[in-house]
Amino acid sequence: MGEMAKATLTISSKNYSSWSLRGWLLCKMAGLEFEEDARTLDDPSARAELLLLSPSFLVPCLVHDGVKVWDTLAIAEYLAEAVPAAGLLPKDRAARALCRSISGEMHSGFANLRSALPMNVKGYFPNFKVWQGAQSDIERILTIWRDCLAASGGPFLFGAAPTMADAMYAPVCSRFRTYAVALEPGLKAYSDAIFVWAPMREWVKAAEEEPEELEELDVEF
Repeated sequence: MGEMAKATLTISSKNYSSWSLRGWLLCKMAGLEFEEDARTLDDPSARAELLLLSPSFLVPCLVHDGVKVWDTLAIAEYLAEAVPAAGLLPKDRAARALCRSISGEMHSGFANLRSALPMNVKGYFPNFKVWQGAQSDIERILTIWRDCLAASGGPFLFGAAPTMADAMYAPVCSRFRTYAVALEPGLKAYSDAIFVWAPMREWVKAAEEEPEELEELDVEF
């Protein structure tokens, strides 16, 4: 996408920030040339986002071609418009509607999962106790995955190539791995496909090299 203007994406921690991961994956999928403006963990907006202390976050935020867009779903729709050839949305109208629906559901829902199983790429808590509120969220996500994969044939939610929905659910794959959430074979294959996806591998490698720790998020709840 060499003809596209240089972009900047503001993100926070690669180890802890699920929303930053979503925005970053979307930019990678769109083929954007972008610079990262990484906020440190003492930045108030970054801490508010990671500790779920604010209802509205300005991280991630994309500046591209004179446009400033924040909120991950808005970034996804903006990039789908700006770079239609990138395939952030499926070609089929019904599949596009479903892709938008499950992306929106992730964006606005699953609060119990977010608070009980915070993203921690470097962490591994195999004996973690998942309480009922978060378990209900997990069951709903697994149902979404099952339905999408059954219809598309995988390996991604809408077929051979990732869409915005895979960017939205990629942090869930990370959470499930961190907290050893059991997955049936077909769903484990999907999660594995996310982890071997080149942009995800790049993010995980950077997260593992990230020096900062945020103690409030590095405990077993």
